[in-house]
Amino acid sequence: MPGIELFGAEERKEVNDVMETGIFIRYTHDQQRNGIWKAKEFEAEVMKITKAKYAHAVSSGSTAVATALASAGIGAGDEVIVPPFTFIATIEAVLFVGALPVFADIDETLCLSAAGIRKAITPKTKGICLVHMCGSMANMDEIMAVVKEHNLILVEDAGQAFGASYKGTNVGMFGKTGCYSFDFFKIASAGEGGVLVTNDQQAYEYADCYSDHGHSHTGSNRGMEPHPILGFNYRISELHAAVGVAQTRKVPGIIEANNKNKKLLTSILADSGTSFATISDPNGDSATFLNILLPDTEAAQRTVAELNKAGIANNYWFVNMYHFINQWDHLKNLKTASKLTIELVGAPQDYNNLQLPKAQETVGRLISFGVRCTWTEEEVKQLGQGISACIKKALATAKA
Repeated sequence: MPGIELFGAEERKEVNDVMETGIFIRYTHDQQRNGIWKAKEFEAEVMKITKAKYAHAVSSGSTAVATALASAGIGAGDEVIVPPFTFIATIEAVLFVGALPVFADIDETLCLSAAGIRKAITPKTKGICLVHMCGSMANMDEIMAVVKEHNLILVEDAGQAFGASYKGTNVGMFGKTGCYSFDFFKIASAGEGGVLVTNDQQAYEYADCYSDHGHSHTGSNRGMEPHPILGFNYRISELHAAVGVAQTRKVPGIIEANNKNKKLLTSILADSGTSFATISDPNGDSATFLNILLPDTEAAQRTVAELNKAGIANNYWFVNMYHFINQWDHLKNLKTASKLTIELVGAPQDYNNLQLPKAQETVGRLISFGVRCTWTEEEVKQLGQGISACIKKALATAKA
């Protein structure tokens, strides 16, 4: 995980700035701050990378998705097309703003496909929550054509793909709103944190209020601020934002190192009998993951067994409890602590009997490896050779 590989003096300096003021909330206490506003700095660093007109930091990537949906105008009863392969926070955010998830198929980009989206559109479809999975990006030319044709609201969950781009535009910047995660496992980590981005002033103003109990953040007396809309507490702390400032500044260097290491790994595995997930724009890859595709699910499972025997860390998402729909029994059966909108109006699909053949086939074949920016060339070669040996052994077993 690149971000946490590089925790050091820069992060300590930013945190110490906050500790010296004693002001951990992102708002108010102007005089005591001595000019220290880490959430604002964090947002500014994200805008530098994404070229967004507006950025708003919140408490997590999950609350960033919820805020992105709400500020884009998606809410109770709206059908939203979502992928079956994502961290489940994407789906939870749709449900908890009152919207109704409609699952569509993916392709070998590991993201929603234009064909999958078209098949899932109904007269009730209001938007798409597109997830850019495993550090890469969806085929945005094809997807934007569908968005425009059907006049849909696009919200991008780029939680795993901060810094990735498609033909010169950062992922997260194609839709009305987009968002990134800065949790412990991302390319840049604030410990916990998320950032919403948009070029839409109204969406930004809604996000600013929505994530802080509806506060307008005008005037100098927080207790007397107007409340233009209802909201909730999704605020980021100054301590988390301080870490995010230092980490975000490191992202361009991390991406450069990731790509170097990923290219070497890819070259080593070129003759191993595997293929690779499609990268819609290789020049825009954040390269946080190397994603390989085995010939079929059985070959992938044999390869995973060999990798585990060899002690090589890997992600086999097909059986992962949080990232693939096969394991989401609590969603399929709508097991909730309190009643949601979907339980009142009814689910738009039978979640226990979805027909998503490409997702089942692709995720069944997929094995992912986290790419580290601090690897030496020798470490990359050793890892690549180890992965290759496991793949070849697994494929040879099938032939035998």
